[in-house]
Amino acid sequence: MPYIVAVAGQKGGTGKTTTAMSLAAVAAEHARVLLIDTDPQESATWWARRVGDRLPFDTVTDPRAHSLHGARALEYDVVLVDTPGSLRDRPVLATVLSSANLVVLPTQPTALSLVPLVQTVRQVVAPHRVPYRALLNIVDPRSRPEIEEARTLLARHGTPCFEATVRRYRAHERGSLDGLVVTQYPAGDRYCVRAVEDYRGVARELFSLGCLDLSDAGAPAPAADPSPGGTTRPATARHRRTG
Repeated sequence: MPYIVAVAGQKGGTGKTTTAMSLAAVAAEHARVLLIDTDPQESATWWARRVGDRLPFDTVTDPRAHSLHGARALEYDVVLVDTPGSLRDRPVLATVLSSANLVVLPTQPTALSLVPLVQTVRQVVAPHRVPYRALLNIVDPRSRPEIEEARTLLARHGTPCFEATVRRYRAHERGSLDGLVVTQYPAGDRYCVRAVEDYRGVARELFSLGCLDLSDAGAPAPAADPSPGGTTRPATARHRRTG
């Protein structure tokens, strides 16, 4: 039975799709992963096509979230869902949230991002009684007071927050254009190394909540098991469209 993680938020520019794609890539180092793109803009789908056969996980374009009705029977360890970026798509969001084990809510540590996030939690997430965590994303590591102020505001509204944060790096902005996911960033660039370390930290914290062990995240992925019943994912990712 897969661990289903929805990545959600109504505010643009918070890195929702980058978060979904990056967590899928990190998890794929140690698990069978599917990413379901339910966002009508299909940003994750476009990015996946840019990566092509080098994509380390499978993807589905499913703007109506039909595939989530049978998600518990899917033969994956982890399912990441990139959700619509607008509260107008309530039926799709309802389907996703009713299936999810956890919701990740990326946000920049600014009032213009935090206020819509709190509204999303109150209006959409909380009524489904699904666990959730805010992720402070695209942060300036030099602005520690801003990060702490964001944590304080979220705590005041009863919104739990990841301890890990994701810093602002140009590699994240270039990844989709260059046809790369975070685990494929150039290893010789120290900023790229830090970029992937950030998401590995989030992944370890995230999946520990679902009892999926990613404590060795960052180690080479195991070779595909050719024997019957082998549990590692295929080397070539697949993509299909539903709905």
